[in-house]
Amino acid sequence: MVPMLETSARLLALLTLLQTRREWSGSELADRLDITTRTVRRDIDKLRELGYPVDATVGVGGGYRLGAGAEMPPLLLDDHEVLAVALGLNEITTGSVADMAEASAGALTKLRQVMPSRLRHRLDALTMEAVPRESRSPVSGAVLTEIATACHRTERLRFDYRRGDGAQSRREVEPYRLVRSGLRWYLVGWDLAREDWRSFRVDRMEPKTPTGPRFTPRPLPEGGATGYLTRSLGAVYRRASARVRIHAPIDVVAEMVDDAWGAIEAGDEKGCELVLFSTSLVSIARWLRAFDADFSILDPPELIDECRAVAAYHDDLAARYRRAVGDAGGR
Repeated sequence: MVPMLETSARLLALLTLLQTRREWSGSELADRLDITTRTVRRDIDKLRELGYPVDATVGVGGGYRLGAGAEMPPLLLDDHEVLAVALGLNEITTGSVADMAEASAGALTKLRQVMPSRLRHRLDALTMEAVPRESRSPVSGAVLTEIATACHRTERLRFDYRRGDGAQSRREVEPYRLVRSGLRWYLVGWDLAREDWRSFRVDRMEPKTPTGPRFTPRPLPEGGATGYLTRSLGAVYRRASARVRIHAPIDVVAEMVDDAWGAIEAGDEKGCELVLFSTSLVSIARWLRAFDADFSILDPPELIDECRAVAAYHDDLAARYRRAVGDAGGR
């Protein structure tokens, strides 16, 4: 319970309470503010006059709740919420949404102007320089909003989709969740034509309007949308595999192998056998130099050709360096 407050302070206290819970009864608000239920009703009317949409329900279970209005009214945030919002806005300027930097900077400026000095000092202490991450796959806020709305309304989504090899196709899905992985956004949905779960890169999608009919949501795959996307991306990064023997002690090699792209099958102090995964045999051939040791290719035979290509490239590169050193020494 709080002591008797002046009208303006009481209204702020009332607004704070309304923002912390979905619904309050009049008697609960009166007890918390140490006022009468009649005063609660008058204060609710004043909040409405100020533009706050407060809905009221009647009956035994009736009460008050903040509703959605035509405009965004001011919010009351505690210290941690203010800092969380400010840091989140600052992060957007280096994020993966293409057209939100200016809006986030404007919102951060407005927020900072009304911060108490103690919070401004804390925010300044937490602010760090960040190199803008120029994503090669930016998406617009409008496209994200359109897809998120279809997910929320459980409406089918039609879109043109461009695969990594450039092939175009028209897709129709039941959209479920937007998931961000690194700087990329993905949609996880049920592909109606393929009758299976699929993930789609949002930067390769061109949504079509209007959206389709409503659908009855299916149970998400094991692990939810995030778990499915993790497995889906893992399959992409494991399109190619190879077995090699690294001629170095197993305890040395083991420290260099990550479970995400390799596994040690056997080994001793003289060498060890590995299974390596990647998007292609080309990338595996290039990776092998990182072990800084001799190696033998066990499988597949095609990796031998890729290693020959890598060796030829490095021969050419070494020749360029030797010519540069020879030319410099002759001057």
